[in-house]
Amino acid sequence: MILDFSESFVRLIGTSPVMQALAGGLIIASMNLLGASLVLVWRNPSERALDGMLGFAAGVMLAAAFTSLIIPGIEQYSGGNPIPTLFGVALGALFLDRADVLVPHAHYLLTGERRTDAATPEGTIPATDERLAGVVLFILAITLHNMPEGLAVGVGFGAAAGDPARLGGALSLMIAIGLQNIPEGLAVSVAAINAGLDRRLYAAVAGIRAGVVEIPLAVLGAVAVATIEPLLPYAMGFAAGAMLFVISDEIIPETHRSGYERVATLGLMAGVVIMLYLDIALAG
Repeated sequence: MILDFSESFVRLIGTSPVMQALAGGLIIASMNLLGASLVLVWRNPSERALDGMLGFAAGVMLAAAFTSLIIPGIEQYSGGNPIPTLFGVALGALFLDRADVLVPHAHYLLTGERRTDAATPEGTIPATDERLAGVVLFILAITLHNMPEGLAVGVGFGAAAGDPARLGGALSLMIAIGLQNIPEGLAVSVAAINAGLDRRLYAAVAGIRAGVVEIPLAVLGAVAVATIEPLLPYAMGFAAGAMLFVISDEIIPETHRSGYERVATLGLMAGVVIMLYLDIALAG
């Protein structure tokens, strides 16, 4: 039944990698909107539940970064030469590290608590005193951290252009990012509401924000790698490096600060297992 998904996707969307990337971007953005909208029915999720869900998201992204981006980038698109892909990994991590100098960690904008190792720790950016500035900066911070996800989906479909055998990898990556967008959207919405933002308004803003960045980046990623094929291993590495940076610098520390490290770790392991299963099943 899982294998039929690839055939159904092609029948519905077609074989154009750009259209497939557009569909993928719409799907992952919709999953983000779904997660953000859960606050309308699940009004007070516990910290334990959120940490477990975010751990799951981290596990999915962790496995996807290797199985769908780094390993194919080295083995299939660089002829076994690891340098282009690993250079992209370093570049992706450096991009988000430098972006943090301009836009601080999202949780600081909501809680007012800044990590000692964060960029410009002496700065003061009010999260709740100046409401509009806080909201704008918050959305910008989350947008920067969602960019690699949209790019990764587009790169995945661009890499599979004209090769149905590789479409399964792109689809597994799309599903993985979509799945992790649900707990991510919920967690960000809860944090924003706790900071005083309106429940219904923020759920809508979160969905729009996700679509604004993820959908065009998915299309851009597909166009770039389908047009300029030598860019492919660099682009795959860049997306993977950015995802790994977010996992290590943002998601895991957040899930380990409230005393539910074991729950978060079990969630991470579950995410890794599910992503590995999806990758093998869809690639078969």
